[in-house]
Formats: sequence, structure tokens, C-alpha cells
Amino acid sequence: MRRPPPLPTPAGESAENAPARRRPNTAAGQGVVERGGAAPGTISEIPLTEAVDDDREMSARDVWRAARARRKALRAEIRRFTQRSRRRRIVWLSVVGAAVLVVGGSVAAAYSPLFAVEKITVVGATTLDPASLEAALADQLGTPLALVDSSEVKASLLAFPLIETYALEAKPPHDLTVRIVERTPVGVMRSDAGYTLVDAAGVALSTTSDQPAGQPILNITGGTDSATFESAGLVVRSVPADLRAALTDVTATTPDDVTLTLSTGLTIVWGNSENSPLKSEVLAKTLLSVPGASSIDVTSPHAVVVG
Repeated sequence: MRRPPPLPTPAGESAENAPARRRPNTAAGQGVVERGGAAPGTISEIPLTEAVDDDREMSARDVWRAARARRKALRAEIRRFTQRSRRRRIVWLSVVGAAVLVVGGSVAAAYSPLFAVEKITVVGATTLDPASLEAALADQLGTPLALVDSSEVKASLLAFPLIETYALEAKPPHDLTVRIVERTPVGVMRSDAGYTLVDAAGVALSTTSDQPAGQPILNITGGTDSATFESAGLVVRSVPADLRAALTDVTATTPDDVTLTLSTGLTIVWGNSENSPLKSEVLAKTLLSVPGASSIDVTSPHAVVVG
């Protein structure tokens, strides 16, 4: 088949400026461009890929822009749906941060000189001189209240055997209160060293050459470490206060035969320390009903024997 002649070139248009015409290239499977201005019967072929480069660039740019817009929209939707949870998390973090700040500040202040000890007050001292106790604890002045060492306080109070127990009470910003409980003497033990004042636990409180006024002599078999002394000490502490001041002698050879002697000459056979509150009550009633008795046996409080 003969190829048809090319179309005529319009007037005023040179062959070089003639527009390109596209026709299919069936052999290569690609389109080709036929440019006018060539010699009749010849075809200038230009690959179609060069003609569509600009279109391809535009398409890739549009796809990238669309993907970017989609990502922005997705992020906006995520922020919108998580706004409440993010706001709740911010509130919780703020509360926790404030709590940590307050606690940390309080702890730091408690251990700082802002809460240092400037005054020590001793409460509960009757026999002991409070001023002497405060002077013994003066090394705690200037120490932050939170850093007051109870073992150091105990070491300072060991010089006062009359103290049975103590407790520390901090009163911010600068006061430290020491509450003490004094030991209660039950009598004196006579020895070559003199008269040793002891409490119900057998703790030696002081030793003097003369018998302390108002303290009975304890004649206890076995000494202060025996069960007999423990029973006698409990009995003396159970005696009514008015009779206790009149005690002159406490005798016991076993825990069950504690005997008391008053300054009036009255002898009270107490027995052991069991039922001591009831024995004290019965003794007081018996003294009122039999004022001239020389001896009263309350070993059995339900069967009192008066002599």
C-alpha cells in the first residue's frame, strides 16, 4: 500500500516551526511524533515519553500534595479525638507535680535550720530539777527538729537514774519538749556504803550516809534481784498514800510473807502482791472500824484478822 502524502504546510509557517503531529508506532508499541517541515515522504520520529515528561511531573507533585494534605487531616482528627484525654493527662501531671513540690519543699524545710531547736522544755520533773535536765540536753540546741537523735538524748539522761521513761515532742518551729516519768522510790536498802534509795524494780537511785526522810527500810531476803524484792516492791506501791508516808519498815523472807510496819507501831501482814487493790480497800475500812488495832492481817482480803 502506498503511503499518503503529507498534509500541506500552512502559509507563513516554516518547515522548521511546523507543529509536531503524533501517530502511533505499531512496530515499537509506542506512539511517535511526526514533525512537519521534513522533506516530503520522510517522518521525524520523537519518543512519546519525552512529550509526556511534564505531565508525569505534574501528576507526581499532585499525588505528593494530596498525600501530605491527607496526613495533615489525619493528624488533625487524631488531635481532636484525643483532646480530652490529653487535657486529663495534663491535669493529672500538674496535680502530681504540685504534690511532689509541696512534699519535697516540706521535707527540705524540716531538715533545714529554719526548724532548728532553740528552746528545750522538761515536763514531769518533781524530784529532779528541770533546769539541770535542760542544761544536760543543751547539745541539742541548733539541731533541726527532724534530726534530733533520741539515742543522744538517752545518753544525756542516763546521768539521772531517777528518770524511768521519757518521750520527745517536737513543737515547730523551734521548741523541743521532753516529757519524763520519774521512778517512784519504795524504800532504802541498808549496807556498808550507807542507805541506797531504790524503786520497785530494784534500780538504785541514790546513796546517802543517812536514812532519807519518809523512806522505809527494806529488809528483803535475797536482795534487789530476787522475786521476794519484786513482790515487796509491788506491795509498797499498792499501799494507800497516807499509810505509805507512815511506813518505817518492810520485811519479807519469801514473796508470800510481806509485812509492813507503820510509825504508829501497827503491823500489817500483807502476804503476796496478788489482789493488792482489794487488800488496800479492806485495810482502809478496817483502820476506820478498829482504830486501836496493833496488827491487821489482810493476806486473805475476804477474811481479815485483827489483833
